Amino acid sequence: MEPRLAAGMLSLPTAPDSLCFNKDEFMKDDFDVDHFVSECRKHVQLETLRDDLELYYKLLKTAMVELINKDYADFVNLSTNLVGMDRALNQLTVPLGQLREEVMSLKLAVSEGIQAIDDRLVKEDDIRKKKMCVSRLLQVIRSVEKIEKILHSQSSKEASPLETSGPPLAGQMLERIGTEFNQLHFHAVQSKGMPLLDKVRPRIAGITAMLQQSLEGLLLEGLQTANVEIVRPCLRTYATIDKTRDAEALIGQVLVKPYVEEVIDEQYVQSGTNGLKEMYGKLLDFIPNHCRLLQMVTGGAVIGDKTEVIPGYDFTVNSVWPEMVRGLEEKVPSLFNPGNPDMFHEKYKITMEFIRKFEWQCASQASVKRLRSHSTYKSFNSKWSLSVYYQIRFKEIAGNLEASMSEGLKEAPDGSEFRLLVTHALWQNLMQCWADHIYLPPLAHRFWKLTLQLLARYAKWVEELKIALPNKDLTHHGIKPSPGSNEDQGNGLTSDVKVVPPLSVNQLVYIVADLDKVQEQLPELLKMIKPRLENIGFANFALISEALSDSQTSVVNSLPALSDKIIEELSEACFSYLKNASEVPRLYRRTNKEVPTKASLYVENALKPLHHLQREYNGVVKENRIQEWLLGTLRISTDRYYETVSDVLSSVKKMEESLKRLKQARKSAAASNMGTNSGISDDNKIRLQLTLDVEYLWDQIQRLGLQTSAFTQFAALLDLAQAAKAVAKAEPV
Repeated sequence: MEPRLAAGMLSLPTAPDSLCFNKDEFMKDDFDVDHFVSECRKHVQLETLRDDLELYYKLLKTAMVELINKDYADFVNLSTNLVGMDRALNQLTVPLGQLREEVMSLKLAVSEGIQAIDDRLVKEDDIRKKKMCVSRLLQVIRSVEKIEKILHSQSSKEASPLETSGPPLAGQMLERIGTEFNQLHFHAVQSKGMPLLDKVRPRIAGITAMLQQSLEGLLLEGLQTANVEIVRPCLRTYATIDKTRDAEALIGQVLVKPYVEEVIDEQYVQSGTNGLKEMYGKLLDFIPNHCRLLQMVTGGAVIGDKTEVIPGYDFTVNSVWPEMVRGLEEKVPSLFNPGNPDMFHEKYKITMEFIRKFEWQCASQASVKRLRSHSTYKSFNSKWSLSVYYQIRFKEIAGNLEASMSEGLKEAPDGSEFRLLVTHALWQNLMQCWADHIYLPPLAHRFWKLTLQLLARYAKWVEELKIALPNKDLTHHGIKPSPGSNEDQGNGLTSDVKVVPPLSVNQLVYIVADLDKVQEQLPELLKMIKPRLENIGFANFALISEALSDSQTSVVNSLPALSDKIIEELSEACFSYLKNASEVPRLYRRTNKEVPTKASLYVENALKPLHHLQREYNGVVKENRIQEWLLGTLRISTDRYYETVSDVLSSVKKMEESLKRLKQARKSAAASNMGTNSGISDDNKIRLQLTLDVEYLWDQIQRLGLQTSAFTQFAALLDLAQAAKAVAKAEPV
């Protein structure tokens, strides 16, 4: 069958023009189903695409059947053309087996050749390593002999009376020995474990001991004579043989330690802060007085037109500092005792100042970093029992606040910006947390937490005061309590229940005044805290402000309830007089009293609590607070007064109608004498009296200086009074 289905000869059946796709897309080498579908979706819906694909699929099936029918003879003869294929395949088996054996033989020969080469390479590598070891051992022996020869030559010169060997020559000789010793040490380390090295090791140990002894003696001699030409080559030799730490340890033991033991004394600490400052001053004098030469040599000394620097040394950090710390920890352990917090604070601050000045004496910023990462630096800082110090301060500060709360609502001392002792104590404690004589930078996070705890405790204390709010004891500032009020509401409690002292209006006002003052002062507290946090690298002040704002909110949350209670107490005090309006009918009915011409006495006394509030607390609390309390009190009082007057007038009207019916029934002369001598009935006298009372009360309210335009509650009361007055004047004489 001819290859009709080859890629180049394959042709698809013709498709209807109505299809939403081009049939040639299926024949592209880069045909992609997802791309095909996404392109078609831009033109038609998926349902239309599905229908068109099904239609074209049917066309393809039909075309395939037609193609099979067309070449049916070829399909039928396909099996006939395969006859004899098995025999042909069997003929290929033998030559293919022979070829396989030849390939396996060649592979084995190649593997054996590779293995032989690998074995030879391993032997050569082993020989090379052994030659290197021998070379190193020879170098070790040569270095040992060379050093011994130099030492012998030096000894001969020192023994000759004709030649002198001064310190510079000795220094140069040690540098030569040091260079050679460095090579010796390198090759000895590389030859570790070799038998020959063990035989040479005693000679190496002798050279090492001699070299270190010579270096130590030469270094101390150079320092004692302040000869830089001796010290420099000596330190350079130490660096060459990688023994810089030995040189630093030698300086610490020979120079620093005796000085430290002489200077550091318990008497300095016991004598107070001045003695401690004097001791630290002497310690700080050591570096400029005794280490200047070392700093000059290791920090860069000008020689001619160039600067010679011997790197790798830091005597300030590795020699001076560890010995000073060791001396302080061992000789003055009382330095770290937190038993007396005031003394501990002073000693800590003086010591931190000493450390800061010590850091100034470091040669570079890198030296300062090395100092701060030194193990003795960390251990010295850990010696200070800052957590114990904080616990002592916490007990002092928190205990002071708790003690003031146990005093109740005692007034603050004279000169305080607050009214209550507890608020005065709160603010003093907040200031103490950040005061110079208490605050320590490492405890900033703990003092900040304590600040929030103090504010939270104060807010809780104010919240707890609400259990005392039902009491109506107003006698503290001369306000008469309402009749029938129970001043001993706590008498029924059992002995094991705490009885909260009653709160007077005076105390409530003082609490509100203090809460307003605390709210006003908290931003000032933040200004005090901010520079201290900046000094320790803290920068997220938005978080601090948010936390302080939350504390401020919790503190002032009780203000609405306290104001409501003040208004309630004042309104009770005012209404204790205004409710006497219900007694007016008793004063005129069947008493033959004259027609009223002035307001009742109870009205004159009704606003005394409000006048007292304005007079006594002007300047104690904000003016808008007083205005709020006055308006709130008058709203409640006048609403209740309106109800009382309305009830009295309704009662009068009912009585009047009843009397009229009785008069008509009896038709007697006695009933006509129910009025007064003026011809006005008792009922209308009552109406006139109430009208005078309401008008007088309104006049007194206006004199309080309030914004009467916003005070709409009284309008209904005035209307009621005017209506009663109109009824009274309408009576015929």
